[in-house]
Amino acid sequence: MNICLFGATGRVGSIILENALENRHSVRALVRNPEKIAKSPKQLTIIEGNALDKLDVAETMKNCDVVISALNTDGTSTLTESMPIIINSMKEKKITRIITIGTAGILQARSEPLLYRFQSSESKRKSTRDAEEHLKAYLTLKESGLEWTIVCPTYLPLGERIGVYRFEKDFLPDNPSSISCYDTADFAYQQLFKNEFIGYRVGLTY
Repeated sequence: MNICLFGATGRVGSIILENALENRHSVRALVRNPEKIAKSPKQLTIIEGNALDKLDVAETMKNCDVVISALNTDGTSTLTESMPIIINSMKEKKITRIITIGTAGILQARSEPLLYRFQSSESKRKSTRDAEEHLKAYLTLKESGLEWTIVCPTYLPLGERIGVYRFEKDFLPDNPSSISCYDTADFAYQQLFKNEFIGYRVGLTY
């Protein structure tokens, strides 16, 4: 499989990259700082650039079958500004499948299903800025017509790879705790080979 990967140097994205390379898939990764990727096997192509640049995004998608975006907010609007660019490039290149990393805040609130979690009493975060950015990206994807899945982890420490966790479509499972970057990345990577969650946000927790 030929994978286009955004956010390959981040906590979750770097683990997705490791998984893909270990399983001998070809990966084209768009990164701002190539030196952050320690090794570059022959099946990895690194494109130095920016997810807000249409030409860089298009170059990264060249000959790819699927797209994974592990871009995060980083206190900026990169996530929401890049999503339309990614979607348009996918459509131009006839790529239909995309998996992204979101946040549990954009899942429906179990206690108030008409609200998102970040809008409800279920959220303990003082700032909603990051969740609002992820929400804009989700709503853009929702209207894209693509085969999308958004993996929405709860509290996300680096942690370790446990391999046992709970997940649910559009909601966070009852009594959530945390989920490590490793298990989040593993779950996201596995969605490349599954159709169960196409068109869904997936709440993920231990």
